[in-house]
Amino acid sequence: MGSETFVDEASIQVASGAGGPGRVGFRREKFVPRGGPDGGDGGNGGSVILVADRNENTLLSFRSRRSFRAGNGEPGGGQQATGADGADVEIRVPVGTVVFDAEADDEEPLADLSADGQRFVAARGGRGGRGNARFKTSTRQTPDFAQDGLPGESRSLRLSLKLLADVGLVGFPNAGKSTLIRSISAAKPRVASYPFTTLVPSLGVVEVGDRRFVVADIPGLIEGASDGAGLGDRFLRHVERTRVLVHVLDLGAMLLEERNLLSDYEVLRRELERYRPELLERREVVLLNKTDLVPEDGTADVNGVAAALASNGCTVLRGSGATGQGMRELCVALQRILDEEERAEAEAARADAP
Repeated sequence: MGSETFVDEASIQVASGAGGPGRVGFRREKFVPRGGPDGGDGGNGGSVILVADRNENTLLSFRSRRSFRAGNGEPGGGQQATGADGADVEIRVPVGTVVFDAEADDEEPLADLSADGQRFVAARGGRGGRGNARFKTSTRQTPDFAQDGLPGESRSLRLSLKLLADVGLVGFPNAGKSTLIRSISAAKPRVASYPFTTLVPSLGVVEVGDRRFVVADIPGLIEGASDGAGLGDRFLRHVERTRVLVHVLDLGAMLLEERNLLSDYEVLRRELERYRPELLERREVVLLNKTDLVPEDGTADVNGVAAALASNGCTVLRGSGATGQGMRELCVALQRILDEEERAEAEAARADAP
């Protein structure tokens, strides 16, 4: 797995620039033996700003650069000239990045950058000091002092990425989620026949007629994931913002008598519940995947498994990400559920309106 598993978590250090000092100066004019004060203000220090960018997909870039410092303000000049402000530093992060104070005891986020272009000032630049021209009064004609600029801020931040998707694909390793998302969208996650092939959650855009929705391929869960087993609970966070969950169950593993799909379904739901109980309230679809591996002689009781799942109130579909069988039906069903959720949310909003 290596360090690739950490692309949705990052720790960085940010420091804003100090304000420039004000200037102590006096006019020197011909025939004016003692001119008045003309020292200008110092420039403001630069700020460090996080900007949500839809073109960024992971926090991988912070593996090579973890420290960011904005520029200091320039000192004030003569003739009441203000010093130049320090340069801001803008840090591009994926949409869905949540920002935490790494040194705080609580887990309250400083910012949740959930919209493209959203900005958060992570470290504000220090204000420039005032020059001595600012301190002239009727009783103090020649002030010979100025202010120093205020120091900048320095802080440690923890960045956590929560993907923004309408639909989340969950399932055990090798259940075929990566192949599935390749089949229904233009996403191209890595596919191989060993556990935890997907180390980075992938997003794909699915089009149904003139409508579209976003699907997230959540890396494989195992029993105990909510306690840190396998890839741990870091990837469970990505289902928090989805509106529909698709449980991808592996018919191929069932045929090899390696897995009991009813038990798999219960384990997945249990891990979701242990991580966030409210996740069980999300709309669900169960996909019996890899139907292309089912023999036609009727020896596999796929109908029995589907009926048992349906008796629990599940929407059960069958298909194969490898061959495309049933993928159109899956996408249409998901779009219908999303439309229903959108209408329900709109009605709830109208009901709550004053």
